[in-house]
Amino acid sequence: MLDQSLLDAVKNYATNMTHPIQIIIGQGEHTKRAELIDFLEKIASTSDKIGFDKTVVDTDLSPMTFKITAKNCDTGIVFSGIPGGHEFTSLLLAILHAGGHTMKLDEGVQNLVKRIQKPLKFQTFVSLSCHNCPDVVQALNQFAILNDGIENEMIDGGVFPELVAANNIQGVPAVFLDGKPFLNGKVDTARIIDKLQSEYADLFAPAEIEQLQTQDVTVIGGGPAGSAAAIYTARKGLKVALVADRIGGQVKDTQDIENLISVPLTNGNQLAGNLAMHIKEYDITVKEHVSVSAVEEIKGGYQITLNTGENWISRTIIVATGAKWRKLGVKGEDENIGNGVAYCPHCDGPFFKGKPVAVVGGGNSGVEAALDLAGIVQHVTVLEFGDKLRADQVLIDKAAARDNITIIKNAATMEITANGGKVDGLIYQDRKSGESKTLPLNAIFVQIGLVPSSEVVKGLVNITPQGEIEIDAKCRTNKAGIFACGDVTTVPFKQINIAMGEGSKAGLSAFEYLMMNS
Repeated sequence: MLDQSLLDAVKNYATNMTHPIQIIIGQGEHTKRAELIDFLEKIASTSDKIGFDKTVVDTDLSPMTFKITAKNCDTGIVFSGIPGGHEFTSLLLAILHAGGHTMKLDEGVQNLVKRIQKPLKFQTFVSLSCHNCPDVVQALNQFAILNDGIENEMIDGGVFPELVAANNIQGVPAVFLDGKPFLNGKVDTARIIDKLQSEYADLFAPAEIEQLQTQDVTVIGGGPAGSAAAIYTARKGLKVALVADRIGGQVKDTQDIENLISVPLTNGNQLAGNLAMHIKEYDITVKEHVSVSAVEEIKGGYQITLNTGENWISRTIIVATGAKWRKLGVKGEDENIGNGVAYCPHCDGPFFKGKPVAVVGGGNSGVEAALDLAGIVQHVTVLEFGDKLRADQVLIDKAAARDNITIIKNAATMEITANGGKVDGLIYQDRKSGESKTLPLNAIFVQIGLVPSSEVVKGLVNITPQGEIEIDAKCRTNKAGIFACGDVTTVPFKQINIAMGEGSKAGLSAFEYLMMNS
């Protein structure tokens, strides 16, 4: 599990720790306990700042659970299982941050978390193959470091199947707060903050919030379009702020990318990392892991308010908020998210090993999901609303070659059924015959495209019935000083290449506007 390159990385990063940490394990017997001890001993061997003694145990922890302490105090960070795979980074960051290494977390978010005045105990159920889970684990671990009243326990569902069953978990990440379901699926720091703010009115202690300096341009969104807009405006010498829940946006959820011109093959994480690196080359104020809670038109521009309470005046705005997964909007969907209704085959597919599932949607994402799932589940049924699949022919051919993939066309999903809190079937209508049919299955993966995330400027600019922001050829909205670009707009063909070009165009248009109105 731990090769020398990983251990060398731990050794290298540990040099940035300002004080030692201690790993404390639970006691008892388990078939994988020896493997966990060996794992932790190897981690501790990389640095004298990382302590682990298997004879020192915490009787309150299970035999497959360990916690991190620093300066003789609990940090609130607990791992149940062996954090390998995607979660190895979560362990590494937990050790570094507990040891005093600087967090790459927005200062406004840090201050907000420190103001939480109520104890919070999180449990985050993960799968080591889930590429979305580490984002949640790492965010909550940082919360625990920042606030002594917060605890987060990562729980590997593969090691603790009894807890998964007891909590009816069929999708990860699944976050519980004080023993009750809190969030499920792909979430980020900004979403966690928003959820806490919406559910706990008195959670945060009052504080004076410092107002940022006036900006020439505020870019809302950090995907390919937003990143391009920020870079282009910064290159013009403008004072630029970029607000994003995460740099990369939807791109981070993409596996292989084969159509980025001049780059034959990359993946979402690599591209997002490249965008972040390029942004750092310029004097851009980056507010990551936050969301915009309000945009208000005022004299001289617009006032931007974040969910952290921070605010500032911006002369112009470029909206590049992208899109999010589109829901089916049928009975049983919302009620069963995390209990058989899923949107990420990579994360939730392993929960349905050897079981029948369905994919709703016959575009590229739907057929790709079916191909991914076919190697895990018993059988995949793809339901396409139209009379033909919309995916690329190469993907259709691959699906046709799999004996455990069935394609049903002209199928309108009507209802998702469940029994005992878990999905057990899907009812669809044959659009040709009008007949209703039922598919017995254990999960439905929804892959029917995206819906624009335009809520932040609703009521300020013209938005189509489909939720897209209306723009002209220069990315201008109907409101002076507000521009928009990328998947959130009426520009056709939602592609990375196009988003980057539109972001560049929006940046140049904002610069032109400011020069004409200076």
